[in-house]
Amino acid sequence: MPLFHIIVLALIQGLTEFLPVSSSAHLILGGQLFGWEDQGLVFDLATHLGTLLAVLIYFRRDLAGMAMSCIQPVSTPQQAQARTMVGFLILASIPALVVGFLARDLVELYLRDLRILAVTTLVFGGVLWLADWLGGRLRTLEQMSWRHALLIGLAQTLALVPGVSRSGITLTAGRFLGFDAASAARFSFLLSIPITAAAGSWALLKVAMGGATVNWEPFLLGMGFAALAGWACIAVFLSLLQRVGLLPFVIYRLALGVFLLWLLF
Repeated sequence: MPLFHIIVLALIQGLTEFLPVSSSAHLILGGQLFGWEDQGLVFDLATHLGTLLAVLIYFRRDLAGMAMSCIQPVSTPQQAQARTMVGFLILASIPALVVGFLARDLVELYLRDLRILAVTTLVFGGVLWLADWLGGRLRTLEQMSWRHALLIGLAQTLALVPGVSRSGITLTAGRFLGFDAASAARFSFLLSIPITAAAGSWALLKVAMGGATVNWEPFLLGMGFAALAGWACIAVFLSLLQRVGLLPFVIYRLALGVFLLWLLF
């Protein structure tokens, strides 16, 4: 794979994985526009590991606090909250992990279609706008309940359909449940860790079973560029949410959906 392809695809994956705009739509669109062949499972694995590394580094203090709360006696409200958050993340991850495992072949064979991408990009862009408009700003992560975590986790299963966007649908669910945008985004990013780790593990298993050869130079370059882009994306997105909210991302999704329809018709 040429260096330019590696950089562009890794940056697309890293930048769009955490934004509510659908990374799968951008990767498929990039291939359509430039006429590039599918990047292959090994490169997918590299970019998944890169985005996983990005979120682990960015939230390292939160994750360290959660880990310590699970191995030490809880003595402060902060430690109790950290331990509870671990439970919330586990609960919210279960639906997508189960449905993803059961429906993996269905998604690969029938749902990776430009028409589906166009429709889901438009529809769920509108749903995100509706959630941001109607959703209250009353709750923070400290006020999350087991019901909230489960509902966000159930919503995350919709992201198995290309174009829905994992971060987009979890943000949408969080806003509908009354969480402020920053809290909904932080939970969405933390929730990406088990999902991305599972996707990476599945890709690794398929690579190992298929006996695919790993070309380490493009693999490490792809992982590195995806990690850098992902880390920058998280930092900038959380900062932008405080100033401009979700509306610019809604507008972008709608414009992208219209462009996809134009490509089709």
